[in-house]
Amino acid sequence: MVIVKTGLKENWQQFSLLVLVNAFVGAMIGLERAVLPGLGKSVFGLDANAAILSFIMAFGITKAISNYSVAKLSKRFNRKQILMAGWWIALPVPFLLMYADSWAWIITANILLGINQGLAWSSTVIMKVDIVGQKNRGLAMGINEFAGYLSVGLASYLASFIASKYGYAYFPFIPGLFFAAAGLLVSAFLIKDTTQFVVAESAVSKIALLKNVWNETSWKHQNISTVTLNGLVNNMNDAVVWGLLPILLLQKNFSIQEIGIIAGVYPTVWGVMQLFTGKMGDVYCKKQIITIGMLTQAIAIVLLAVSSQFMLLIAAAVLLGLGTALVYPNFLTVVAESTHPSQRAETLSIFRFWRDSGYVIGALLAGILADMIGMSAAILIIAGITGTASLVAHFRMCCTLKQLYASDECLQPALH
Repeated sequence: MVIVKTGLKENWQQFSLLVLVNAFVGAMIGLERAVLPGLGKSVFGLDANAAILSFIMAFGITKAISNYSVAKLSKRFNRKQILMAGWWIALPVPFLLMYADSWAWIITANILLGINQGLAWSSTVIMKVDIVGQKNRGLAMGINEFAGYLSVGLASYLASFIASKYGYAYFPFIPGLFFAAAGLLVSAFLIKDTTQFVVAESAVSKIALLKNVWNETSWKHQNISTVTLNGLVNNMNDAVVWGLLPILLLQKNFSIQEIGIIAGVYPTVWGVMQLFTGKMGDVYCKKQIITIGMLTQAIAIVLLAVSSQFMLLIAAAVLLGLGTALVYPNFLTVVAESTHPSQRAETLSIFRFWRDSGYVIGALLAGILADMIGMSAAILIIAGITGTASLVAHFRMCCTLKQLYASDECLQPALH
């Protein structure tokens, strides 16, 4: 019988490899963040904001569905097999982006990229949660999201730098060849499956099983479902910043490289700060951290919509990155700590399904609103929705792990 021990220290080698894989996952999407809106306008001649944002909708739909599919696939396949499937699907993406001769190629690439992100990122998150145990789960999620979103920021800047030198087409996407190949090879030869950790933790877990995982995750469980709602809103505003902000800044006569810096600062701060905000969730009330984080995002989005000074936009991007860093790893740990280990893959996958549906809702809503009332006004409306979500977290969530094991009335209706 193989004896397994959970813990960050005990499994640091495998954890580090999973962090590396997640960095490659983040880099794949980072290549697009500062470049595709400009590519749509300058190369393919797209005028309507809704049309330009169609690539985000394609990405969001497939990523959301792929996230949910992990819940079903995990009942038939192990974590590593799902991770490998995600990377095989990523291999054509750089070629489609490099050789695109119509916007349909970009849409196709983003459909495949959404599947890659859904399967690969979900798998690395679940595998890290499996091996680190309860004590440092927030820190582990902080490190995970740090690696992923730091890579998003750095790859975003890299692509915009290449675009400023050689144009939007072909060259900015060449690094994707390395990212996809490296992610596949590391996953195939160095990553180990974590099923045995789930079995061991399930044998001693005191967390009650959820009677209906979909319902509890989506709207009934006061902590999990509130986090699900805030996750959706978070990614909704991320879609708006991703899709509309570069175009808005072009209209304000900022250069491609300046736009790349602003677009890169936000996910970079988001990534780096999660090293600290993830650990904060192991010590302080996650309800308060999430409430403050969403409110900070709302303020930052307002500044991005109304500012025309480069340094003020940089400050707003830093603030947005900080707000997102406060919530992102703590979303995951709230879901993980509130769920029995045997249901963890399913709850995390359903949460990620709703969270990444925010990309679709955000892209669709922002595109329509921007065409109707202008980009700045559309961004301000999204800021208002983000602020409202912070109030829902404040009034609906509970704070401590003790409530998962006791008859606290705050969570009692959700425990069975």
